[in-house]
Amino acid sequence: MSKDKTTNSVTRKIVVLEHISLDGVIQAPGGPDEDTDSGFAHGGWIAPYSDATLGTALRKQMNMPFDLLLGRKTFDIWAPYWPQHGDIWPGANSATKFVASNTITSSEWQPSVFLSGDVAEKVAKIKQQPGPDLHVWGSSNLIQALIKHDLVDVFWLMIYPITLGSGKRLFADGTLPMAFKVTESIISPNGVIVVNYERAGAITTGN
Repeated sequence: MSKDKTTNSVTRKIVVLEHISLDGVIQAPGGPDEDTDSGFAHGGWIAPYSDATLGTALRKQMNMPFDLLLGRKTFDIWAPYWPQHGDIWPGANSATKFVASNTITSSEWQPSVFLSGDVAEKVAKIKQQPGPDLHVWGSSNLIQALIKHDLVDVFWLMIYPITLGSGKRLFADGTLPMAFKVTESIISPNGVIVVNYERAGAITTGN
């Protein structure tokens, strides 16, 4: 969370956490059947690059206080999985799950809150409510709406030394001009760049 200097109130940050290829693809990093939309055939592309350094960085993020902000597809993948694997990531089960969906309104995976209609407006209001930062994993369609409405505060990215040529991309049409500062970065032995980009106001240009 961060202090809003104009109101002196605590606001929740939206943190987008993604596995991303050099050409910007975030689709189906974890497994071949994770997301095959548009015939994507490279699911599971992060597997060869796993190492202890990357694992440590991931666990650090997973162990921070957070609530989850998820798109419906990611929620559908996670809802049957994480309740059975709470020993790996207990925070996923205890966190409030805010889910962008016009088609589902309830789930056995609790606590969950479903957001329909103008999701960007509802997320903006949630940011002003008390609570931990909102972590976004996967959720490529939701992320486009968040970026378009200037709601993302931090991109925590794992950049892999691979190009995929096609697939859903983190920065698609509608991306706003945004400036960032690097607050933390490491390079894993297998060549994954783990970097934390925090918003740094408007972009500046040279003369």
